[in-house]
Amino acid sequence: MGTPAGTGTTSYSTAIAGLWHGLAGVLRELDVYAAEPWRLDDEGAADALASLQYALHSSSELVLGLEPPADAAHAHEELSIAVEDARDMTAEVTAAVRGGGATLAAPLVWEWRGVLFRVRLARKHLAETPQPAIASEPVAPRERPLAAVVATVLTICGATAVAGGASLGQWPIWAAGFALVGLAIAAYRPQV
Repeated sequence: MGTPAGTGTTSYSTAIAGLWHGLAGVLRELDVYAAEPWRLDDEGAADALASLQYALHSSSELVLGLEPPADAAHAHEELSIAVEDARDMTAEVTAAVRGGGATLAAPLVWEWRGVLFRVRLARKHLAETPQPAIASEPVAPRERPLAAVVATVLTICGATAVAGGASLGQWPIWAAGFALVGLAIAAYRPQV
């Protein structure tokens, strides 16, 4: 059993990451049995499940010992309940395997798979909990540079001249419009 983590977001996040590091391997092993239930008849399967159930029990105790930040309290409770349910369901499957093998455990497998999935889903919800915003200096609104305004005016005038010159059949007006658009491109170079 571990010591409770502090209420700070960083220490809580670190504790959850450490918890998940161990729990992920346990879930992988349980998923193998749940996905291939005929393995429940293998020699030593019941002992392996009992060991994995104990790991889930230890994990549930660690989750209970953590004090989540206020904004993660609901997701933390969801994780706690999901790990406890996975522990209890694994105990039921283990008892069924000890009592009659894979045949007796077969009716429990789909529910067991769902409970194991709920642990991953609860962990995902916990990871998606919004973290408190870090205070920073306010960002000043961008001022409109004069070059952008000039480029916009030149583009509008140039497009109007091109359209007018083309409709009137006056190539000098048309050419002047293209020149204005070219000047607009030269006047405005966006800052990256």
